Amino acid sequence: MAKRRQHHREIIPENGTMFQGFEWHLPVDHQHWNRLRDRADELAGMGITSIWIPPPTKGSGPDDVGYAAYDLWDLGEFDQKGGVPTKYGTKQELIDAIDALRKRNIQVYADAVMNHKLGADEVEVFKGVEVARDDTTHDISGEQIIKGWTRFKFPGRGEKYSSFKWCHHHFTGIDYNAANNYNGIFRIVGKNKYWADNVDDENGNYDYLMGADIDTAHPEVIEELQNWAVWLVKELKLGGLRLDALKHIDAHFVHNLLEHVRKETGQGEEFFAVGEYWKFDLADLEKYLDVHEWKLSLFDVPLHFNFAEAARLGKDYDLRKIFDGSLVQKHPMQAVTFVNNHDTQPGESLESWIPHWFQPHAYALILLRRDGYPCIFYGDVYGMGGPSPVDAASGPAIGNIARARKLFAYGDQDEYWDHPSTIGWVRRGEETHPVGCAVVLCAGDEGFKHMFVGDGKCGEEWIDVAGGRKEIVTIGEDGFADFWANGGSVSVWVRRAEAAEAYGWVAEKLKECHAEEESCER
Repeated sequence: MAKRRQHHREIIPENGTMFQGFEWHLPVDHQHWNRLRDRADELAGMGITSIWIPPPTKGSGPDDVGYAAYDLWDLGEFDQKGGVPTKYGTKQELIDAIDALRKRNIQVYADAVMNHKLGADEVEVFKGVEVARDDTTHDISGEQIIKGWTRFKFPGRGEKYSSFKWCHHHFTGIDYNAANNYNGIFRIVGKNKYWADNVDDENGNYDYLMGADIDTAHPEVIEELQNWAVWLVKELKLGGLRLDALKHIDAHFVHNLLEHVRKETGQGEEFFAVGEYWKFDLADLEKYLDVHEWKLSLFDVPLHFNFAEAARLGKDYDLRKIFDGSLVQKHPMQAVTFVNNHDTQPGESLESWIPHWFQPHAYALILLRRDGYPCIFYGDVYGMGGPSPVDAASGPAIGNIARARKLFAYGDQDEYWDHPSTIGWVRRGEETHPVGCAVVLCAGDEGFKHMFVGDGKCGEEWIDVAGGRKEIVTIGEDGFADFWANGGSVSVWVRRAEAAEAYGWVAEKLKECHAEEESCER
């Protein structure tokens, strides 16, 4: 029987796993590309097959995370905005990191910021109209003279790679008038110039987000950004892009740009792209995917908020409903599932952090099931810095669950979802990965599931590689066994011999456990 496809892009390997390779508060030491290079082996061992790197382009300052885009053609090569490297390092260090990752069969996706620019080199004088912040289609002033930071000349780079210089004609709006030091949202006035079509309708028209808002209807802008995207993919040997702030960019512009990249890079339909379209309603995601002819993946925002609600309610949440309304439930081949990211981490713009206690549950739900393309967050594995640092308390458990995905979570999926706070499922294995695994999640008190793991497995010994259960489970003559999980925890059960080989520390713990039990019996 043919294997069930997991993604609409065949290039995504079976049980492919993405890793978001950054968090918001990384050290400003220009060493992050080197860190990723040095962790290539570790990531591959976890089962990572692709990595989403932060915006590699020069931001408005040396400590910029990359979302205050200044020069898209400067990857840490030119002395601009406070130095040569970006926050993460130099262009050569980036290339070296990508080479190391690719040698471990880890594809690289770069974050592309095409909605706005900041850090202009000069001001220009032009006409504009102030609009209401809560409804940008509503003008609250007549035409006025604006002195705005809209001239980008890139003196450090000159004309290498591109001779294009940005001016106010290439933008639709700004948020500061230097003529009177006034902060507001100003729509730039010009021939055939208005807010973008095909954007989210929040705030009337959600084209404007920040900085100098790029006019993606301008022919010169379209040509420049398409040329840049093709150059970036070829220059860095990228396998795909993560597209930032899609609610604010004309969807047709994005679709056409991706079609251009697919053609000009020669990657065709196998070029991967995932978009940040931060909407909670599945219908909104479906409408957006229609524009892209379903060639695009989207982050499963509804599922993230189901996780947040489950973590908040604890034992009072019905885990059987965890996938309701999610993208992965209805359209699994377009869903990139995730638990946390740089925007949802504590203190950031979209804060909705899934806390430590529920992280193993959420990661088990995206990593050990059949559907979706899961993404693991750097901050959950390695911790987060900033004003209020957060340690990676669940990092070891997440790593073990990811490894179980790589080695065991294959084949048919049998569900045991008959209790609101204790659920389970079994992956039966397949020809190339025959062992399979049994998973139990408890949001309340400890519990178990009586589950069938397959014919011909009578007498096999299975152990927990994730949640701390120390007993050995023996499979019965009928192929069933009782698989337990501690209260508020996750257990991932696999055959003992393979578990000992894959998780050496588990075998040692079991020996210690049995020694303790024998001592108590004596």
